[in-house]
Amino acid sequence: MLDEVTPPTDEPTRIATPKLENLTFQPKKNTVLVSHGRPPWYGEDGHRISDAFVVGIAGGSGSGKTHVARQIVRALGSIPSVVILSQDSFYKHHTDEELALAHASAFDFDHPDSIDMPMFASCLADLKSCQQSNIPIYSFTTHQRLEETQYLYGAAIIIAEGIMALQDPGLRELYDLKLFVQCDSDLMLARRLKRDVAERGRDVDGILEQYLRYVKPAYDNYVLPSQRHADIIVPGSNNTVAIDLICTHIRRKLLEQSHHFRQKMAIPHLYASPSGTVIPECKVEDLDLTILPQTRQLQGIFTILRSQATSRQDFIFFVDRLSTLLMEYSLQYLPYAPRTVTTPVDATFAGKALSVKYVCGVSILRSGGALERGFRRVLNDVPMGSLLVQSNTSDGDGEPLMLHVMLPVCVRKRHMAEEAWVFLLDAQIGTAAAAFMAIRILLDHGVKAEHIIFVTFLVARGGGVSVLRRAFPGVKIVTAGVDDIMQEGWLNHSREGEENLPGRQVWAMVPGLGQIGDRYYL
Repeated sequence: MLDEVTPPTDEPTRIATPKLENLTFQPKKNTVLVSHGRPPWYGEDGHRISDAFVVGIAGGSGSGKTHVARQIVRALGSIPSVVILSQDSFYKHHTDEELALAHASAFDFDHPDSIDMPMFASCLADLKSCQQSNIPIYSFTTHQRLEETQYLYGAAIIIAEGIMALQDPGLRELYDLKLFVQCDSDLMLARRLKRDVAERGRDVDGILEQYLRYVKPAYDNYVLPSQRHADIIVPGSNNTVAIDLICTHIRRKLLEQSHHFRQKMAIPHLYASPSGTVIPECKVEDLDLTILPQTRQLQGIFTILRSQATSRQDFIFFVDRLSTLLMEYSLQYLPYAPRTVTTPVDATFAGKALSVKYVCGVSILRSGGALERGFRRVLNDVPMGSLLVQSNTSDGDGEPLMLHVMLPVCVRKRHMAEEAWVFLLDAQIGTAAAAFMAIRILLDHGVKAEHIIFVTFLVARGGGVSVLRRAFPGVKIVTAGVDDIMQEGWLNHSREGEENLPGRQVWAMVPGLGQIGDRYYL
């Protein structure tokens, strides 16, 4: 149950809804494949406690490395997001002299020195440590690395494949499992001929000349000797048994990395802390929240929004009004610098101006979208991104799953993210599971905790916000109100004839605002 997502150049990673019947693979090798989303990779303290699982696949040109990688993905079935990372993207930038040789089929692309191994290892290390990476794009038609890059993030499993994938010791240190694809040399040549003619526009004479001059010697001298580093030798064809063994091992390792703590976040004072003591119920003043002044106007808005009888038209109007008030109040946390201007009567005025290089908004779909109109009214012409974090309903544990990541450029590029200020928007913080994951995603990209301003309509004092504050004390939380109670319940999805199926544990904020996304959009 996987969809393949191959983002356009410098476009965000998009994670789609699984459709088994539509499973296809594009010629582009660097791909993101997803099924039911990625579960938490961090603990209750907010720190990363599990890396992505990395598989290295080496073998001769045309041995079937990419095919084996895709067989593994298909056989794994319903799994978190997977990245297939190709060594072909990391060919070095060529000079004019090297380009002339390449077009004459006289450049050795099969020597280890032709590949930028340090960059390959650096990008792979970033992805393994749950950070974003911007992968170079190489054109086999022009024999040149392009200026554009491809943004990748969010993989629970990374499959790195290439002829030299096991040759470099720096790469080998990053692998959790090392495979070598063994294939008959005649079959490898036949596959290479077919591929290079169909996909890379080469002529047969040039392919054969390059094969005999460079490819075969490189295989004998560098590729084949690297198989001694492999954990498993995989046949290039008829390899179903080997694929099953590999997938069983990967599933077991992923299961060992799994951890669940949403229940403890939802109502933390009912559970013991790691030291064994019961966590006391927090007071509002201990949560370090920025709460809008509780004016009569605000009380009137909340009265309308909380009422079940409020029409959808009125609900939308007052949600937009409240989000505008929240955003205006939140601007106090952005940095300002002195600025002197001349007034229409030629007088000078010493005022303030925003002093921030990059600012953007990121909404947690779908209820976070209810704050976007207010955000736009206050901060016009700034980029907007989104995250989709949903509860895991298939297993009934309610753990958050990362299903969609679409972030502005100033967050996707690490050197910009370190200077970016991000307004993170969600309608409420109840269990805080989605908020926790969203903040962790921004931190993975290099955004400073002190530069994250979380804007929300409501916070549940008895919910997971206390855990959130302990994990991320630098994040500012601006809210219009605080409710006291998180109410635990069970949602039964059983259909006729399935009465004995277990329900799903849910938590509701009381008195709350109900399902804000449904009330706003439906």
